[in-house]
Amino acid sequence: MRLLAVHAHPDDETLATGPLLAAWARTGEACVVTCTRGERGEVLGPLRTLEGDGPALAAHRTTELAGALDALGVRGHAFLDALPVPAGARPLPVRVVDSGMRWVDAPGGTAGPADDAGPSALTSVPLDDAATVLAAHVRALAPDVVVTYDAGGGYGHPDHVRTHEVTVRALALLAAAGEDVPPLVCPTTSPATDAAVRAHLAAAGWVERVRAAHGLTLPAAGRPPAVVADRETVVEVDVTRVLEEVLGALRAHATQVTAVTPAPAADPLLASVHALSNLVVVGVPRRATYALLGADGGVPRDADRARWAGATLAPSVRRVA
Repeated sequence: MRLLAVHAHPDDETLATGPLLAAWARTGEACVVTCTRGERGEVLGPLRTLEGDGPALAAHRTTELAGALDALGVRGHAFLDALPVPAGARPLPVRVVDSGMRWVDAPGGTAGPADDAGPSALTSVPLDDAATVLAAHVRALAPDVVVTYDAGGGYGHPDHVRTHEVTVRALALLAAAGEDVPPLVCPTTSPATDAAVRAHLAAAGWVERVRAAHGLTLPAAGRPPAVVADRETVVEVDVTRVLEEVLGALRAHATQVTAVTPAPAADPLLASVHALSNLVVVGVPRRATYALLGADGGVPRDADRARWAGATLAPSVRRVA
């Protein structure tokens, strides 16, 4: 029973799929491909001097990633540019690097492309070049399930969007070659859950104490891009059962994540809170949910549902459809 998560930067594996990876790793094999080393990320705290020094930040974030993967129980990891290139395929840049981003609206809202992504940036690498390399890895690994972002990249980061496109294209290349293709899922949050979490963050006394201690603000009004109605949720994870693993992984990413705090055991909704470099408090619900995507990355069709129905899941992960 093997799960493959494909992510853009170090920390995304934890922020987007940490509960799923930790739960799967308890009774199966969890693997991750990371497309860049997060060279252009913002930096929190005393390590802020690394911000803007791409190679130094990449080296440091690589060590953070190793710590997070260890905390989650992930035993298989590779960077996209370190994967073997199939015979006859064009090689990737020696280093595929972070493309950067800008906020289109309020920090923590929607991201858009930076105006200075270089030729080695993930968004500059030809789609089929990256997808061919990833497809070969999927073929060799033979995962039962693949997880990555939705088509919008969760919140619009261009590297997240490109990672989704690369993953979908890699699976399409395998299908075109007549090979079995694993089902594709993505993290998802329902509008009802998002609204409940926002209200709880504003009302819970323990959250207010965490906010005051760390100088955090509440999320801006409006529905985040990752919140989508009517997705077909197919997997859920009880985060409280893997909370120590997830908290350990979050804390490992100290340049990116701060104020990592477990919720009181009696809290009815949240497992924990944390904040990113924008210092906006993020609530982690007690239940993490993941939705089925179509083979084309969009709405699933009957063939996608049949593929999902035939997939083998780790017993520690709950199938809900």
